[in-house]
Amino acid sequence: MKMTREEEEIRLSRRRLLRGDLSGARAPRRPPWALGEARFVAACTRCDDCVRACPEAILRRGSGGFPEVDFARAGCTFCGECVRVCRPGALSGQEPDEAWPWRARVSGDCLSQRGVVCRACGDGCEARAIRFRLQTGGRARIELDTTLCNGCGACLSVCPTGAIVLESPPGD
Repeated sequence: MKMTREEEEIRLSRRRLLRGDLSGARAPRRPPWALGEARFVAACTRCDDCVRACPEAILRRGSGGFPEVDFARAGCTFCGECVRVCRPGALSGQEPDEAWPWRARVSGDCLSQRGVVCRACGDGCEARAIRFRLQTGGRARIELDTTLCNGCGACLSVCPTGAIVLESPPGD
């Protein structure tokens, strides 16, 4: 049964109400190449094929049975297996730079910014978007190049303080 756009929005509003997130600011992170939230929820059959196909095991069954990304486990390699097995078409596309708009941001909880030697996020970043610039006194200042960051989340899974978050760019 095909829903109208208005019906999809009402359904999303109900889900946000039940989650206690009326603004939609805490929207779940969907798998790479997911359609917009309303279209994704309407198309996804909750079959778990994408969850089973993910070689990194970062997809899990989330709220309402819909797949969500869990970066605590690892980062996404953008292999495309989730898209390949998605029969209903809730996931579409294959270009890594189109997977999602999220980019890393480092908070003040970063150990390196507090003078503690830690470079776990830089070691885990294959895109080399996270680097450290040595300062006088032996400290290293973290530098994040958001143009190189692909939002894979590998830095999140290795950060001991949870100082890295993924955010959508302004206007998304």
